[in-house]
Amino acid sequence: MSAKQRLRPNPPSQEADSGILNERILVLVFESMNWDIHTICLAASVNRKLRAVAKRLLWRELCVYRAPRMVAALTNGAPSSSRMGGGWHTLAKLMFFCCGCESTRHFRVGNSSPGHFVKASRFSKTSGRSFLVRECRGDLLFVSDPCEHQIGNREDDLGIYRGVFQGFMRSRTRACLIRRQVELEERVRCPYCGSRVWSMKTARLIPRSAARRLGSCDGGLEYFVCVNGHLHGACSLVPLSDDDEDNGHDNEDGRTDDDDHSGY
Repeated sequence: MSAKQRLRPNPPSQEADSGILNERILVLVFESMNWDIHTICLAASVNRKLRAVAKRLLWRELCVYRAPRMVAALTNGAPSSSRMGGGWHTLAKLMFFCCGCESTRHFRVGNSSPGHFVKASRFSKTSGRSFLVRECRGDLLFVSDPCEHQIGNREDDLGIYRGVFQGFMRSRTRACLIRRQVELEERVRCPYCGSRVWSMKTARLIPRSAARRLGSCDGGLEYFVCVNGHLHGACSLVPLSDDDEDNGHDNEDGRTDDDDHSGY
């Protein structure tokens, strides 16, 4: 770890509130609160200095605490010396915030669903593999379980999901998008970092395994990937019978060895 990445105690010449800005103290405080995301959001909104500390340190520590295995995989085991596409605050937002859904040219919904914080999420690279076409299966992608939203009186619900690539700039998925000369979307932006996105529907890079994994019908889904490697999308969820629900998990708690959970 370089000197710049070490926790920086403030010099004694700082102003009276330097104790609040001491990074060692801040880490201890937020550790005692189990890295509550709402409190970090409030702290980051107090002033410019706290916002800078949160952006450089606190969001990263939150991600490491809440989803250690996923973060270790995304950073090759070195989160303190790794850069996250879009910044650590965007990964924290992706972990804890369902982005909602509006109609797009390939996926229509009657009413838009607003975004919201989620109490818990499960991200899995097993799910991520289901979203990759055969030629891109060497990529590492974590995808969440769909967040279910009711759509009026319709039998099928709306599922909204999100994910993140490891090392997207060097990924086969990005190389495939560039090789196919897929244009970036004009009207859609990444809800997590604000960057431009590719429609995987337009690129014809949505495998049938994605629909099976989500519990959706073929063609009843769409997702986007931004230039920083964040994925977001929506699908129509097919209602399950009681028998389907009983047989829906491979083991007792529905986890696999590569699952990671975030929550508050």
